[in-house]
Amino acid sequence: MPLDVAVQMDHISTIRIRGDSAFALLLEAQARGHRLWHYTPDQLALTNGTVYSTLEPLQVRDIEGDHFTLGEKRRVELSTMDVVLMRQDPPFDLHYITATHLLELIHPKTLVVNNPFHVRNAPEKILVMQFPDLMPPTLISRDPAEIALFRKEYKDIVMKPLYGHGGASVFRMREDDENFGSLMDMFSATFREPWVIQQYRHEVRNGDKRIILVDGEFAGAVNRVPAPNDLRSNMVRGGQAAETDLSPREREIIARIGPTLRDRGLLMVGIDVIGDFLTEINVTAPTGLRAIKRLGGPDIAPRIWDKIEALR
Repeated sequence: MPLDVAVQMDHISTIRIRGDSAFALLLEAQARGHRLWHYTPDQLALTNGTVYSTLEPLQVRDIEGDHFTLGEKRRVELSTMDVVLMRQDPPFDLHYITATHLLELIHPKTLVVNNPFHVRNAPEKILVMQFPDLMPPTLISRDPAEIALFRKEYKDIVMKPLYGHGGASVFRMREDDENFGSLMDMFSATFREPWVIQQYRHEVRNGDKRIILVDGEFAGAVNRVPAPNDLRSNMVRGGQAAETDLSPREREIIARIGPTLRDRGLLMVGIDVIGDFLTEINVTAPTGLRAIKRLGGPDIAPRIWDKIEALR
């Protein structure tokens, strides 16, 4: 039976379809005969207990520069949709958090993917801290004394904002780096929330693996290798995608965290692994589907839609 599927995303005119996982999901939904609707988070409205949005019928094509057609706008009670895909990119700020509160009012009558309650309560760099034995040594704090103690112990560290995304503002600080004080000042002035301070792992030169889990189970993986002159492996920062297999350690990590993700209704998740260590659990708008398929790996979008349809 065709479903009415609304996708909450950054405007579709702005995406790069070659690497966009939301676009992969839309192509598969359309191929199955589902009706697609498009809106951006700023079009949400709550009045008298009812959530509305201005939706536009959407058709998609896998053609760069001509990848979508939008129909006439209409104001719709969002609970009349069968499925809402929450696919806007971070930052995970109050705007993002407010959207989760509004979508929580219609879920599960309307299936929201991922579960908005648990998206709000499972930020990528905090949920992962429930599994400290799977991680490299990590500190979340903005206390200079705590950070100084951590740096003294681990010498070579990485600092990044707790709610950062896409590799923005990620810095490596070696033991003798004279910029440490200036970086602390800059972070203090720029970010109100705590920061993530982590032991630097030299294995990142071999790649930062993105592993996609569907309902807590392995679905596919891609290795993201940083450019020679950059710390960051994010593909939007110049990282190169390479095919990969799972190691026994990575299978152990998946087995440990999979039940937690499944119990929370986090249907599509992307985890990041460097060497033997889990570094992030991405639940907001994880990417990697198109890169995995392009490198000869599985087409994960059909598996996700099989699960969504089973839940409906």
